[in-house]
Amino acid sequence: MVAGLRSSAQTAKMRSYRVLTLLALVILLGAALLLVPPAWLPAQLQPYYYSLFGESAYEKPPASKKIDLGQAEPFCPDEHPDWRKRQVIDGVTIEESLACNPDNPWAVAAFVKGTNNVSMDTLMKSGLAPDAVVIGEDRDGDGDPDVIHIKLEVVELNGKSPDMSDLIPAYFIAPGIQPGFWVFAPKTSGMATKNADSLEANELLRVPSPVIRVEQGDTVQITLENTHYFPHTIHFHGVDHPYAHHENQGNDGVPETSELPVMPGESRTYEFSQFDNPGFHTGHGEVMPGKSRTFEMAPRQPGTFFYHCHVQPQAHIHMGLQGMFIVEENRPNNWVQTLNIGAGHVRHPSVAVREKYAREYDLHFQDIDSRLNDIIKTSNDPRLTEKAMNRQYNIINRKANYFLLNGRSFPYTFRESLIVVEPNEKVKLRVLAGGEEGLSLHPHGHTVKITHYDGIEQNPLAQITRDVVWLSMAQRVDLELTTVNDGLHSSGEGVWMLHDHKERAFTTDGIHPGGSTTAIVYRSYLNDNGWPKIQGIDWAPFFTPQYYRREVPVWATYDETGMLGEAGARTPRVGRAVLLGFLVGVLLGGLAVLVRSLSKSTRGT
Repeated sequence: MVAGLRSSAQTAKMRSYRVLTLLALVILLGAALLLVPPAWLPAQLQPYYYSLFGESAYEKPPASKKIDLGQAEPFCPDEHPDWRKRQVIDGVTIEESLACNPDNPWAVAAFVKGTNNVSMDTLMKSGLAPDAVVIGEDRDGDGDPDVIHIKLEVVELNGKSPDMSDLIPAYFIAPGIQPGFWVFAPKTSGMATKNADSLEANELLRVPSPVIRVEQGDTVQITLENTHYFPHTIHFHGVDHPYAHHENQGNDGVPETSELPVMPGESRTYEFSQFDNPGFHTGHGEVMPGKSRTFEMAPRQPGTFFYHCHVQPQAHIHMGLQGMFIVEENRPNNWVQTLNIGAGHVRHPSVAVREKYAREYDLHFQDIDSRLNDIIKTSNDPRLTEKAMNRQYNIINRKANYFLLNGRSFPYTFRESLIVVEPNEKVKLRVLAGGEEGLSLHPHGHTVKITHYDGIEQNPLAQITRDVVWLSMAQRVDLELTTVNDGLHSSGEGVWMLHDHKERAFTTDGIHPGGSTTAIVYRSYLNDNGWPKIQGIDWAPFFTPQYYRREVPVWATYDETGMLGEAGARTPRVGRAVLLGFLVGVLLGGLAVLVRSLSKSTRGT
C-alpha cells in the first residue's frame, strides 16, 4: 500500500513537471514570436501578428545596391557604313539602306544579275558560290531573264561542337541569347564564320531563311543540297504546282503522301516553269543524273507565299526551315532581287512595286520554344537528337518564349528591321506569320490598308484599313502604309513602335522590352548611322546579357536615387538575433526533455 502511494505521488509529480515544462515552452515560444521580424512571416500571418503584438517600430529600409551592368554593347556597331549608300554595282542599282546593319550590296547585285554574270570582284565580296544563283536566258524577249536556278543548303546555327564548348557558328538574336536554329541558306564559298578569328556566323548564314523572289511565269529551279544530318524537303506553300509526275515521284514536299525526303548528302531540284509555253512546261518531273531530281511547277499567279520543310514539320518549321516566297507581277525589264537575306528592306524592288510604292519591306515574324531549339546544343549524335526532338519533346506542351522579327529580337530589331519612311509616300509591307501563336500586328501612330491576303489581291472595296492586323500561323498579308499626316493614315513624323500586340510577344523570355518589336521611323528622326533619335529612357541595360538574365531591375536607370533599384541586405540586429537564437535553443532543449520524460513514463507503465 505504501509502494502504491509512492507510485501515485511520483506520477502526479511527473505530470506536474510535464505541465510546467509545457507551460514554459509556450511562454518561450511566445517570446520567440515577439523577437521574430514580422517580415519573416508569411504575408497572410502578418495582420494577426500586428493585432496581437502591435505594429513594429519604423525601420529604415536598406540602401539600394549598386547595379553593375557590365559593358553594354554599342547600340549601332556601324561595321559597314559603306554598305549603306546608294550605289551601282555591275550595272545593278542598289537603293540606299538607312539601316544600322545594311545588307551586303555586292550580294544584292549578285542576287539580281546572277552569280554567273557578275565580276569576280563582286562575287568574292558577296561571299556566294559561283552557282548560288544562276541567271539564264530571256526567253520571251521582254528585257529580263526568265530562267533562274537557285541552290540552297541546310545550315545549323548555335549547334554543339565536338571540339569546344562554344556554340558554332554563333548567331545571337539579342544580347547573350543564342537559341539553336536550322535554316535554308544560299550556297556560299569560304568560311561559315565572319573570319578566322571569329565564331560568329557570316552575314549569309542567319535566321530567317532567305526571301525568294521570282517573276510570274519564269522557269525557276531550286536545288536543295542537303548538307545536314537529317532528311528534309521543301514545300512551296500557296505556290501553284502539280502534285506528281510520271515517275511516280511526288512534287509537294510531303513525305507521307508525295515524295521521299532528301536524305543527308543528297540533292533535289524543284522547277517552276513557264506555264503558258508548252515547250517550257511538261507537267511532270524528270529524274536527273545521280541523286538530283527536277520537279516542274508553274507560278502563274503573283503574290506573297511561303516555303518550308515538311519533314517532321512540328519541329523543323520552328527550328527555322521556313521563308517567304514571292512571285512578282510580270513586267518588261523586271530584274528582281532573287534572294533577300534576313528579309527586311528590299534594296532592288521590282518594276511593279516601284510603280506604286517608294520602298518595300519583307517582315517575317516567328516565335520559338527554346526547349525545342536548344536540343541541338546537347549532342552531336543524330540518333540522340532525333529521339529528344521527335519523341521526348511534345509540341502539345509548347510554350513560345522568344519572338523574332527577321531573325532578331529587340533591341537588335532596331539595327536591322526599322521601317524607314518619309512624309507623303506609300510603302509596301509584306508580312508572314511564321510562328505557332499567330500575329497581332499593331503600328503606333498609323493605320495600314490590307491589299492582299495569302497572295490574293482583295477587291478594292474590300481593302480595309486597320490599326491591328491579325494573322494565324502561315498566313501572309500585303499592307499599304501611307505616311500622309491626315490623322487617319499617319499622325505625323516620329519614332513609332510597330509590334505584335500579344503582350508576351514584346518580351524576351518574359522580360520587357523584347520580342519582335520594331518601329516606323521617319527619316528626320534618324541619325546618319541608321540609329533612331530616341527621346525616352537610357537603352544601355537592354544591350547587356545581364538584363535578359533577370539580373538587372527593369527600372534601374530611371532615377538617380535608386528607389526603383535592387534592395540591399538589411543591417542585422545582433542582440535580437542572439536572444532569438538562445530562445530557440531553450525551446529545442525543453522539447527534448519533455519527449524524454514521456518516453520514460511510457516504459514505466
